[in-house]
Amino acid sequence: MKPFTNTGFPKRSLLITAALTTAAMAGLCLTAAGALASDNPILSELSVTGPETVLVKSLREIAESRMDSALSGIEQLLKTNPNFRLAHLIKGDLLLARSRPISDMGSAAGVPQHLSDLREEARARMQRHQEPVPLDMMPKYLLRMPPEQKYAVIADTRKSRLYMYQNVGGEPRYLADYYISSGKNGSQKLKEGDKKTPVGVYFITANLPRKKLTDFYGSGAFPIDYPNEWDKRHGRNGFGIWLHGTPSNTYSRPPRASDGCVVLSNQDLDAVGATLQVGVTPIIISDETEWVKPGDAAVLRDKLAQHLENWRRDWESGKVDAYLRHYGSDFSSDNQNLAEWANHKRQVNAAKSWIKVGISNIGMYLYPGRDDLVVVNFDQEYSSNNLSNKMKKRQYWMRENKNGRWRIIYENAA
Repeated sequence: MKPFTNTGFPKRSLLITAALTTAAMAGLCLTAAGALASDNPILSELSVTGPETVLVKSLREIAESRMDSALSGIEQLLKTNPNFRLAHLIKGDLLLARSRPISDMGSAAGVPQHLSDLREEARARMQRHQEPVPLDMMPKYLLRMPPEQKYAVIADTRKSRLYMYQNVGGEPRYLADYYISSGKNGSQKLKEGDKKTPVGVYFITANLPRKKLTDFYGSGAFPIDYPNEWDKRHGRNGFGIWLHGTPSNTYSRPPRASDGCVVLSNQDLDAVGATLQVGVTPIIISDETEWVKPGDAAVLRDKLAQHLENWRRDWESGKVDAYLRHYGSDFSSDNQNLAEWANHKRQVNAAKSWIKVGISNIGMYLYPGRDDLVVVNFDQEYSSNNLSNKMKKRQYWMRENKNGRWRIIYENAA
């Protein structure tokens, strides 16, 4: 094998291969190399042989002009992941660099149709290592994780990243993160066919195995409950938003490549899928993940917990007016508005001589992009002199203004 030499090979010529799409980004590989130091706590959370880790290591070696080592790593990567198109593109550049200087990613490939997509994928993968997950912080959305919920998923469409958090005593603990693809036209889905990924708090509704799907969906699929009640209230429609894998001839897709779904490599989907619980696991999709100190999340969590307890106690008291003060003026439940809900509750309570209400297994999720909207799930055990039942319930609590009271704007069985 002909080795690389520095003769005729400018040091920056393959830096662009490391995800650079403009000259202004030419320092990214060298910056990212620092994030790949052996003492980086983030890398201890990831498999040292994972495809992305190997890819980024090779890009770092390219930035350091260690071309033979970089090529060796890419070739090993392709042996185990022969459908990794980005790795093939980088290998082509490395081979071409033996004979002449190259100035851009994909020089060996001419101008293929999807070259810009592969550059964006490289940029997104490198960005993750340039901006590591802040282990001393948490996604602001995970206010409270109920005991039955083992994990939570946060999808960041801007960074093309999916974060996995484990429930440790009700507190989220970082577990791993993965590269993802999302909607061709970005996020904030509004209507069917707009090829956008929705933003919001959603839950897994099913587990569809490979044998029930076409090859397009890869190793499996997990539908989510889009449109949720908040979406419906705002006229958003569409269907079929899934978390799924890639076709058998494709390792990964570009950052903006789906019709609205969140897409992982099959290897990553298998790892994530093993943690997902139908009807329980939240899939929180954001434009860009917001991070907070755990103590900051606790303040809002405790405040909402007190509101929820006051609601439970006032319902149990049988005092309908006290109970109804917890509902906002724009409340809805199925086809009932607040006035209809209040009339129904007054009629029901007229036949009650006593009421007992127990709530447990409480989950609280702050809505992405908002500080005034929280989705609350819990198990409810209701009993009275003439009725007893158990159900899973979902409420949406909204703060009336910046310093105002939190009230329920939606309630129904989950």
